[in-house]
Amino acid sequence: MSRKTVAFFPEAAFGPALNSVGIAQAVEALGHRAVFLSDPGFTGVYEGYGFEAHPVNLSEPMPPEQMAKFWEDFINGHIPNFRKSPIEQLDTYVKECWEAIVDSARWAEKDLPALLARLKPDLICVDNVVLFPAIKRHAAEAGIPWVRIISCSENEIEDEAIPPHLSGCGAKDTACHAAFRARFNEVIGPIHDDFNAFLAECGEAAYPPGQFFEASPFLNLLLYPEPVKFERAAPLDPARFQYLEGCVRKDAAFELPPFPGYEGTPLIYVSFGSLGAGDTELLKRIIAAVGKMEIRALVNVGDYMESYGAVPPNVHLASWYPQPSVIPLIDGAIHHGGNNSFTECLYFGKPAIIMPYVWDGHDNATRVQETGHGFRMPRYDWTEAELAEKITAMLTDEAMQARLAATSAHMQGRHGPTRAAGLIDGLLES
Repeated sequence: MSRKTVAFFPEAAFGPALNSVGIAQAVEALGHRAVFLSDPGFTGVYEGYGFEAHPVNLSEPMPPEQMAKFWEDFINGHIPNFRKSPIEQLDTYVKECWEAIVDSARWAEKDLPALLARLKPDLICVDNVVLFPAIKRHAAEAGIPWVRIISCSENEIEDEAIPPHLSGCGAKDTACHAAFRARFNEVIGPIHDDFNAFLAECGEAAYPPGQFFEASPFLNLLLYPEPVKFERAAPLDPARFQYLEGCVRKDAAFELPPFPGYEGTPLIYVSFGSLGAGDTELLKRIIAAVGKMEIRALVNVGDYMESYGAVPPNVHLASWYPQPSVIPLIDGAIHHGGNNSFTECLYFGKPAIIMPYVWDGHDNATRVQETGHGFRMPRYDWTEAELAEKITAMLTDEAMQARLAATSAHMQGRHGPTRAAGLIDGLLES
């Protein structure tokens, strides 16, 4: 087998970034070379795992430390909007997100052509919600395949019978589906028109309303687990679409800290991701509630450790945890519904309470509850007694535990990164 170069281009968020790391690790295990095309603020993430990372400006150039904080500051500025429903967030958070995403595609067009010409990849994997015309153009001119990775909820690939992406609608709530789709197209319409004008400048055909990307004609990898997938009106063609059952990366080992006086009690993990950690008042409420229970808790507070004073003896704070190494040790989790947290809890058979705030967290929170793998909970509208009741239910529901064990066995029996690498290898050798 000849050694080929596979270029990964995930969006500048830890979920897609770390999913791609998992696949890249498996690609290199097959003898190929994996490199990353990266927002300048994320190059250090990939380099930390031992990969080459080549910067691509996706916005006005700025110092790397400022670039790394861009999305964190963006999220923190929207904390008041986290109290709104998904459809209400369209006018604020979602609209501003799509404006920034379309702007990133325009910026990428400046750097990508020359970078791709220099790297000469044999295959390109893109994990994003928007088309970068240079990727598609280079692949066509070089005669190489490109792969789309869908690391968010599987409803990023639309179907008339399933909830629209970002909606948080129930699978069978067709009235919610219709209302969200109509409002999305109304609010995002001007941004979509601007994007289609950009596509025309790049020689690409216009996309239909609401669509900013397309499925790859070669291969599309969905990280969504099959045990929770939706029933589609038009099932996805397995020749082009493959469910990976998550892509859990290899990470540093983790040793549990001591919890004097709480030895042997259930252990939970609380994390709203690197971006959601800015919602410190919410985390303080959860810490106060958990501190009154006979359990232990690991709480991810991101870069906001200085915001916390003394904490209860059954609570341990850290700025970062190697999540794939932590989740196997816990009995349950409270998280925001990000794709990594969602799939990793399922992969290791751990129940979760999801308190969503943005993007596909809404979809994953609804899905975890309607498939019996955990609970959806409002992010702010709860009492300590209600949270304690849900935590207890999560830790003691035997039917849920059995369902999670079956889902975990299914996912671990397929090992998403290895499967993805094998499919990529097949394209490289064809």
